Amino acid sequence: MVKIKAGTLNTAFQRISKTFPNLKLKLKQAGIEDKPEDFIKKTFISAFYMTTGLVVFLFLVLAKLDLVRGALFLIIPIIFFVMFFYMIRLPDVKISRKEKEISREIVFAGRFIIVELESGVPLYNAMANISKNYEIIGKYFKEITDKVDLGTSMEDALNEAVEFVPSNDFRKILWQIINSIRTGSNVAKSLYSAMEQITKDQITEVNKFGKKLNPLAMFYMVVAVILPTLGMTMLIILSSFIQFELSLTILLALAGFLGFVQFMFIAIVKFSRPAIDF
Repeated sequence: MVKIKAGTLNTAFQRISKTFPNLKLKLKQAGIEDKPEDFIKKTFISAFYMTTGLVVFLFLVLAKLDLVRGALFLIIPIIFFVMFFYMIRLPDVKISRKEKEISREIVFAGRFIIVELESGVPLYNAMANISKNYEIIGKYFKEITDKVDLGTSMEDALNEAVEFVPSNDFRKILWQIINSIRTGSNVAKSLYSAMEQITKDQITEVNKFGKKLNPLAMFYMVVAVILPTLGMTMLIILSSFIQFELSLTILLALAGFLGFVQFMFIAIVKFSRPAIDF
């Protein structure tokens, strides 16, 4: 009976995984070794545990507040689906993180390989040198050289890497190398034109970030500096007129709110900052 139930669940997870056609590719790009159905299963179990914990917490809170707890059971499926679809985006989060890490090295690594090739170093040796000098991009080039060592042709190894690389800029570089190998043209010259375009794109991102930072700084000055200073002064003055007592709890709540605003501002700036070392 247990085997039948386990088989039924596995079949259900396989069917659910088919509703996410790009999941297999995303898992590979994110560096997650699970099969799509196994990842769905782990996500399902994690969502179940998180939903259970949250429901128990809300049940205890509602019990203390003497609120209606019957409605809680009606929103359990909603909580579960929210948790499930939130956690199913884990590959997207990891892909975005890897893409930012690659963007920090892409210009320097691209220039490195151009200098190596123009110095007469063979393409394979240039890739091997990159794998030793760059932590993030080096991992992908090491995979390519390892496949070549095992007998895979350079073109096939590069084609496999293009499919699973989580960065469009890195993918452009690999495509330039592949096209140069196919046509027999100079790899260094092809990479030079690609690197120029990538550099221009990064400069554009930096300029956009600079323009976006000005209104964010103004928002920070108004909400986190001017309003709290003037607001607290006016609140103290008004409390003396209307006999409103400013207790320690209220002051701590205001301090907590200001701390939250500060944290949100830092998070917004950090999220908006382009993944470029400048």
